[in-house]
Amino acid sequence: MNISRRNLLKVTSASGLVAAGLAASEGFFKPLLAQDEPTQVYAESAVAQAQTQSGEMSYRTLGRTGERVSAIGLGGHHIGRLREEQESIKLIRSAIDRGINFMDNSWDYHNGRSHRWMGQALKDGYRQKAFLMTKIDGRTKGAAMMQIDESLKALQTDRIDLMQHHEIIRMEDPDRIFAPGGAMEAVVEAQKAGKIRYIGFTGHKDPLVHLRVLEIAAQNNFRFDAVQMPLNVMDAHFRSFEQQVLPVLVKNQIGVLGMKSMGDPYVLRSNTVSPIECLHYAMNLPTSVVITGIDSMQLLDQAFEAARTFKPMDRAQVAAMLNRTREAAAKGQYELYKTTNQFDSTAMNPSWLG
Repeated sequence: MNISRRNLLKVTSASGLVAAGLAASEGFFKPLLAQDEPTQVYAESAVAQAQTQSGEMSYRTLGRTGERVSAIGLGGHHIGRLREEQESIKLIRSAIDRGINFMDNSWDYHNGRSHRWMGQALKDGYRQKAFLMTKIDGRTKGAAMMQIDESLKALQTDRIDLMQHHEIIRMEDPDRIFAPGGAMEAVVEAQKAGKIRYIGFTGHKDPLVHLRVLEIAAQNNFRFDAVQMPLNVMDAHFRSFEQQVLPVLVKNQIGVLGMKSMGDPYVLRSNTVSPIECLHYAMNLPTSVVITGIDSMQLLDQAFEAARTFKPMDRAQVAAMLNRTREAAAKGQYELYKTTNQFDSTAMNPSWLG
């Protein structure tokens, strides 16, 4: 399949930013003009995907997979920050007991500590209650195979529910993944072997990189099950994943994993929004899961409070929040994962890529 970038991408005359949508139709991806104000459009349809409530948590469908996942997911990096393994295990199990079933992690978090601690926490029947996602950095088949096997061993499981190519932040990353002998070969083979169920990718740098991944995937007749990206009140104003990538995923029923709802935690330092407002904004978008960092019982309680109090926001409420954050967001100063290399772990550890 050959799709030119010129035909794939549509440039909005108002902003000059690339805005695209890819609609799956009979195996092909067709251009879709982006909405001028996708935030407002989504404000009225964010939970149209049959959200259900059970206990303290609400649940949504992960794209076209049919999997029911908690609207808030437990971030894997933060659970590795705790001082003691038992603290981490207690926190993970408390989250699951109260209804969070989506577990985020990555092969590289804290040199594997997040994997090992989560593996311990998922013993004694907890693995069956969790939808387990993790990520690999390898861009070559060999590196990816090694990281997949190490992940399975550390997590003490024979199957990972969602495996994602981690930190796709360079324009050449999708070319390397899909190249002969690239990481996608390892991931697809692992899926066929029953080691993983679904396949996705993550990134935090620029929406154009995400669009290029989807373009290269389409050229290779491949459609991802899930995509992870920053979605927050600042992103809506600056190099916006929400405006440029989200319509693509929704149109093609690809599960949307929101991250950095609080900017990890720079958005909060703008003093324009509260933590609960940050979570509500991301939940108001058509996200399957909003992954948030939780390294204390207090933050776990905060996540459940956000789930308990969330109600779909109307256009006026969304507009008011965006007006409040517009000036602070204009230059990306609170989204350092886009504007600096501070969050680019693979740039600091290139050997992880293979």
